[in-house]
Amino acid sequence: MSKALISSKANFGTLPVFLTAISTILGAVMFLRFGFAVGSVGLMGALLIILIGHMVTIPTAMALAEIATNQKVEGGGEYFIISRSFGLNIGAAIGITLYLSQAISVAFYIIAFAESFEAIKPWVASQFGYILYDNRLFSLPALILLIWLMVTKGADLGVKALYVVVAILAISLILFFAGSTPFSDVFDSSLLFNNVSSDKGFFYVFAIIFPAFTGITAGVGLSGDLRDPKKSIPLGTLAATVVGMILYIFIALKLTTSASADDLINDQLIMSKIALWGPIIPIGLAAATISSALGSFMVAPRTLQAIGGDQIFPNKFINKFVAKGTAKNNEPRNATILTSAIALIFVLMGDVNAVAEIISMFFMVTYGSLCLISFMQHFAADPSYRPSFKSKWYLSLLGAIMSIYLMFKINTPYALSAIVLMVVLYFYITLKSDNKKGLATIFQGVIHQFSRTLQVFLQKTDKDKSEEHWRPAVLCLSKDSFERYGAMELMKWISYRYGFGTYIHFEKAYFSSESKKIAELKLEKLIKIASLSKSNIFLETIISPSNTAAIVQAIQQPGISGQPNNMMLFEFKKGETEWLTHIVDNYSVIKTAKYDLCILASSDKGFGYKKEIHVWIRKEDYESANLMILLSYIILGHKDWNKGQIKIFATFKEEDILQEEKNLIELTASGRLPISANNIVVLPLDENKRRITLINEYSADADLTLIGFHSSSLKTEKGIEIFEGYDAIGNILFVNTLTSKFIK
Repeated sequence: MSKALISSKANFGTLPVFLTAISTILGAVMFLRFGFAVGSVGLMGALLIILIGHMVTIPTAMALAEIATNQKVEGGGEYFIISRSFGLNIGAAIGITLYLSQAISVAFYIIAFAESFEAIKPWVASQFGYILYDNRLFSLPALILLIWLMVTKGADLGVKALYVVVAILAISLILFFAGSTPFSDVFDSSLLFNNVSSDKGFFYVFAIIFPAFTGITAGVGLSGDLRDPKKSIPLGTLAATVVGMILYIFIALKLTTSASADDLINDQLIMSKIALWGPIIPIGLAAATISSALGSFMVAPRTLQAIGGDQIFPNKFINKFVAKGTAKNNEPRNATILTSAIALIFVLMGDVNAVAEIISMFFMVTYGSLCLISFMQHFAADPSYRPSFKSKWYLSLLGAIMSIYLMFKINTPYALSAIVLMVVLYFYITLKSDNKKGLATIFQGVIHQFSRTLQVFLQKTDKDKSEEHWRPAVLCLSKDSFERYGAMELMKWISYRYGFGTYIHFEKAYFSSESKKIAELKLEKLIKIASLSKSNIFLETIISPSNTAAIVQAIQQPGISGQPNNMMLFEFKKGETEWLTHIVDNYSVIKTAKYDLCILASSDKGFGYKKEIHVWIRKEDYESANLMILLSYIILGHKDWNKGQIKIFATFKEEDILQEEKNLIELTASGRLPISANNIVVLPLDENKRRITLINEYSADADLTLIGFHSSSLKTEKGIEIFEGYDAIGNILFVNTLTSKFIK
């Protein structure tokens, strides 16, 4: 947050938060539209509106109180909370829509203010013979006066006015409850809970009334001007929410018993007919709407100022312009001017109901976001999240779900438009902004906890150890991670759908702060490479001065996928035998771990066009045959091998060729493997032609060749020679299985 956003004179306490919220809650909607709601849906319907509305607002108020008591809430109120919890990019996308709703709210309350003059229209017509049809004759001058006051006087004027407004509101409500009508004298209390259905639908009425409940967060926008936001925001917000809900319940009851349904629907100022002194209601309406407009006018520019202070807009001039405050007390004068322009446009619309639906959409999004933050923080278990006030996770979840549900019930096109607008804003801001933290910030803690719980659960469950359900869980140890990418590519293919891979970079050095820093930098580089290649490999580094120690350390790595690791993969470059020698020398260690072993011999050809995989089988390493076929099938499942094919080559004595060919065809057919019978080639063993010559001849154009080897071959003094001599072909994967696999 820019230092420019921190007020140099943060001197407000809890009372301004409460007054700003309660004067907005008990404002235009209460005076002008609540009677219409009670008449349209009856007392039970009105109580249901209050209940449903507060199923959103109470969880939101509690979420606000929780988040505010965990962190310092600076200028920008709700925007600050959302952006610091969700990340700047998504926070800004929601913050911009929040700002628009706050700016439009100014227009909403000014339009409502103009309707308070309905009471004097008959008097003007009788005295001056002039009929006032257009309420904009009152709303436009009122808005212009309000703009002038906010630009010249700022928030101090708004807070001082709140004391007067709340006093008038209190008087008007007292006189309203003290009033009586002829209808109330003859009202049949047995009809009190009769069901009433509205011609325009329950949620149409709800959409008109809901903006009254949005006042709960009005005081949060003053966060930058509060002495102690952690104390003032929770107390002020929760107190206003509870007081407002109780008052609305009693107002609904009073309206039901004091006027008929027709009068409630058709007379906007029906409360003045009920009150002990009628004129107090238009006066209260005027005071409440002006104060609500003042409250929105104080909050909206501060939200925009905070967005600019975070350098969210792609243009530096715009950021600087809206973030700039006055020298004396950091009043957002430029942001106030822009807010005035938006308010003026919507005042010219002049339709309270249409504006109310637009406001409801944006406020619902904000409330849903606040509840979602609270809900996720309960499961993220972040040690730094220690709020002194704690909500309940199920209340926060309820608030988030209800917000989305009600958006679509109120107006589906508006709901879709609001969501599309936020998505477009998010991607635009992400594209243009240097700050790339966004959606990942939301789920990081939750994913961490979910992953931890899942790992513990999987460790405790019984593992299916049958070979017919085998799947690869591969560990790859490489010291040449940045010289050749063959091993990482192979791991990517194996880990794509059926298997899981852990790639470990071996940093040969003594463990020290310097070697640790180098290893961390290399890990970051590997993660970036894996991300760019869309790989599902889990990456790690090992620091060790010894090759054997590194292999032993790697073998003992736990299985990340929930099942134990069962295979080790190494890689060496053809013609270079140093690393290969260390692998062969440590075969006994790998065998002790009961791991299958794969050794990738990388060539300058690489993996070619990724169209053909050749599998070579012989009687001596027949146990590895099924593993080689399964690995080929798994690799072929990756999109890099689109339209690729597997070819099986087998070498047997001439008298066994027909039977072995039949066995291989039956094996691939019964195992439902994508290997055509035409791609199974059985070659006779020729005393005059070595097997290695056949492989170099038949697999010269293969993109990957799999060759089995037996452990007994490694025990000779020339153990590494079995991996040499394949100069005519590309990459080779040498495979040795510890236990036979079944192709079911």
